[in-house]
Amino acid sequence: MLHVLYLVHDVSDPAVRRRVIMLKAGGARLALAGFRRTDEPVKDIEGLRPIDLGYTRDGRFAQRIGAVAKASAGMPGSLGGLPTPDLIVARNLEMLALAQRARSTFAGSVPIVYECLDIHRLVLREDLLGKGMRGAERLLGRNVKLLLTSSPAFVRHYFDRYGQIDAPIELVENKLLELTPGLPLAPKAPDGPPWRIGWFGALRCRKSLELLAKFTRSMKGQFEVVMRGRPALSEFPDFHGFVDSEPHLTFEGPYRNPEDMAEIYREVHFSWAIDFFEEGQNSRWLLPNRLYEGCRFGAVPIAMADTETAGFLQRERVGLVLSEPSVRALMDTLSPMTAERYETLHRGVLARDQGTWSCDSSDCRALVAKLQRIAGGVEIDAIAA
Repeated sequence: MLHVLYLVHDVSDPAVRRRVIMLKAGGARLALAGFRRTDEPVKDIEGLRPIDLGYTRDGRFAQRIGAVAKASAGMPGSLGGLPTPDLIVARNLEMLALAQRARSTFAGSVPIVYECLDIHRLVLREDLLGKGMRGAERLLGRNVKLLLTSSPAFVRHYFDRYGQIDAPIELVENKLLELTPGLPLAPKAPDGPPWRIGWFGALRCRKSLELLAKFTRSMKGQFEVVMRGRPALSEFPDFHGFVDSEPHLTFEGPYRNPEDMAEIYREVHFSWAIDFFEEGQNSRWLLPNRLYEGCRFGAVPIAMADTETAGFLQRERVGLVLSEPSVRALMDTLSPMTAERYETLHRGVLARDQGTWSCDSSDCRALVAKLQRIAGGVEIDAIAA
């Protein structure tokens, strides 16, 4: 059985839990170590007790660098009780630095896999800081055996452009993890108005929040927005106060993925698959979790023109694409909505093959089999991105 040491930037991130489930379902045995964004250490993730490397703060780059340095110095003690893994998977750049330190702790040549699911704005800067970070990534990635990423645009616009990682690339899209066959579709929401837009997941985009507030006020209750997930409070002056002051916005807290997905999507007609958080860069290139999750349960996705998400939807011939980020564009796209038009859009999403939106146990086994080959020193072919 493949033994993986998984190093993560935030053990409390729901996406980490999904990857743990995926690797275990594929047949891997895991040890998990990482930082946390919670006050207290996380005690359990899918039967694993994470090795706590300390607390980091969202958006505080200098603090995170200090935490990485401290964790690196203490790595022999933190990992001392673990057997030597067959493979180390490092999620994000800061964990790639710790993977190199962990590798030396085990006094062997443990292969490293780099999992990069976002391209941070700092590494795209053209000043000394940006160039220094890209240089550090190239240096730390010199012995990486496989790069895992979630969007072909990350490869085209970053990894290929800057020549960052000289390793094969595996595209692992942010699909819904569906290990139980026959997971039901969410029942279609009641006919509008009001028409409900679901914005679920990592809520970090202030521009989206303000745009949706202005739009729903302009539509005078014909449209509502339901939010669920984890708001990045560092990005909003007063997220909860703002939402409470808006008559057509609601925030209904966190949820479990994939367990709660059918239930939360039965409340909405559309899914907000737009992110301006790093506008023109990461937000333009990513293929977000909510794109796949919403479509799996029949919600009609809304994307922004000239993004990887919009291109994906246009190839699949589903969803709605805004021409620009404005109330007027939203009104032009959504205000003519009728029950008949919505039914056509909804059925178009449901008509796609479910494998477009979700991955199953066979996908988990295929990923772990590829990691097993990496651990065994077998050369892996690169994808075409």
